[in-house]
Amino acid sequence: MRDLRIDGAWTLFLDRDGVINRRIVDGYVTKWDEFEFLPGVTEALKILSGKFGRIIVVSNQQGVGKGLMTGADVEAVHVRMVQEIGESGGRISTVLFSPHLHSEGSVMRKPGIGMALNARRQFPEIRFSRSVMAGDSLSDMRFGKRTGMKTVLISEDLQPARSYPRLIDFVFPDLLSLAYAL
Repeated sequence: MRDLRIDGAWTLFLDRDGVINRRIVDGYVTKWDEFEFLPGVTEALKILSGKFGRIIVVSNQQGVGKGLMTGADVEAVHVRMVQEIGESGGRISTVLFSPHLHSEGSVMRKPGIGMALNARRQFPEIRFSRSVMAGDSLSDMRFGKRTGMKTVLISEDLQPARSYPRLIDFVFPDLLSLAYAL
């Protein structure tokens, strides 16, 4: 990753569930009490904040579309998440989420690129060729590749990278390992 020469002109796009916080299997984080940072994440975000010009969280949140929580509930979790990351010395530039159901086929839902385009509207200096998408799913990797980003799979399982070598540029077991690799 050092060969990329990442500096303040670069943007890091991050998935949320399974990358920043513990994913709830067959469920959703509906309120702050259910949100749990993964080990090393706040330290990683402090390091990454010193490397990237912008850090943007992009998250599918179809629990809203299912009526399990409201958009305001999700935003309240994000406000607290950003606050705690800031208190730990890290920085999140913005958080974008798609409330759409998978069945809706919305361009706003990853792997659709709507959230990437919205991020670029907010930050016109974003160049996808100088961006990295880090996530824990193939949907995240497709989102990154569709916009021309470098992709980082956050997983201890190397099989997806072997199965989809054109989709996944790098694999790290967690966000802190990625931060140390820069």
